[in-house]
Amino acid sequence: MGKIGTRAGVAALALLSLAVAASAAGCASGKATGGGGGEGAGAAGGDGVKTGPGVTATTITVSALTDLTGPYASFGKSQTQAQQLYFDQVNAAGGVCGRKYELVVRDHGYDTQKAVAAYTEVAPKSAAIAQFIGSPMITALKQRIDGDKLLTIPMAWATTLLGSRAIQVTGTTYDVDMINAVEFLTKEKGITSGDKIGHLYFEGDYGESSLNGSKYAAGKLGLQIVEQKIKATDQDMSAQVAAFKAAGVKAVLVSVGPRQTASLVGVSLAKGMDVPFVGSNSAYSPQLLATPAGPALLKDFYYVSAGTPVSAGNAAMQRLVADYQAKYPGETLDSGVPTGWSAAMIVDEAMKKACEAKDLTRDGVLNAHRSQSGFGGDFGTPMDFTFFDKPASRSSYVLKPDKAALGGAVVFREAEVSGLAKDYPVPVG
Repeated sequence: MGKIGTRAGVAALALLSLAVAASAAGCASGKATGGGGGEGAGAAGGDGVKTGPGVTATTITVSALTDLTGPYASFGKSQTQAQQLYFDQVNAAGGVCGRKYELVVRDHGYDTQKAVAAYTEVAPKSAAIAQFIGSPMITALKQRIDGDKLLTIPMAWATTLLGSRAIQVTGTTYDVDMINAVEFLTKEKGITSGDKIGHLYFEGDYGESSLNGSKYAAGKLGLQIVEQKIKATDQDMSAQVAAFKAAGVKAVLVSVGPRQTASLVGVSLAKGMDVPFVGSNSAYSPQLLATPAGPALLKDFYYVSAGTPVSAGNAAMQRLVADYQAKYPGETLDSGVPTGWSAAMIVDEAMKKACEAKDLTRDGVLNAHRSQSGFGGDFGTPMDFTFFDKPASRSSYVLKPDKAALGGAVVFREAEVSGLAKDYPVPVG
């Protein structure tokens, strides 16, 4: 997934660090929950439904391998709470296939070794993984997940995750979002052939996937990408801003985490580099608006995503917001809420269809999931799950931070597929 050099900048980073630490501390008590159940019998029960691992006569165990204490702690917390809310509501309505859901939560803190250990623990007793944060973590486990035939919903959108029947990348991939972002800059921000665009990105799958998209679009449109690669542990973007300014970039693409985004945008404006910024969907968090970097983000920062923002006025989103606020009063509403909810819904729909076929084995769940060609619409762009060698969607919203809006963002441009994204040959695996 996926962030100022003056005294004010140092203060901003300190405040942001405190905010992230406070968020992480608030999550710590929920680091590991559930997980008492064992494997299913693998044979038809009294109701004639075949069962597999994670399914008993009374329970369907679903796991979340999340980040509650690392760089994406705020997202992990909201995603996990939204999924708990979803499964609680299903259970209150009678469950699915005569069974109630149990959500098992493990916090890996965005550490690959911890993620592998958590997967090793929960996979044998899980019917699906409704949330798995982090491209590096899922990439390290991709072959095992595929071999286990365990339906897994990543909270990551790198193209390296494509190509597995068991792994469902939702919405767009990072490269498709960046292609749509570059075309947005040329259509609405005055970027023309010959201009230079900066791209700040994390090393690893997230950043490299995003860079593939920006370089593809730049090549087609006669632009030059000025690259700045950083580590997820880097926090002060002063050197990167200096490099972009020296190169004379007319805009900057941002494929890092929220903390680095805040530093980048804040330092840029403090140093007189007043250009538009467009982030990947993991680059922004509404908590940033309460920090000293907030005014800079409100000025000319945007981000692209296939996910519908919390501020959307459709009835389903309004119900979700009301239910979430009732269950978790005072908690931040961010993009993790609809993202987590819709991922839980994907798992639930697969279980319902598998139940209709009387086959809750892992093969049965995957067959049911891969039969769906038009999922969603209320919480994101429509998705096709019948293939797994290309993104489920190529349509991205352009979203703009807004302090007054629920979730801290509003739709700046409705979701659409750019001409370049439509024909882009997405790399797989």
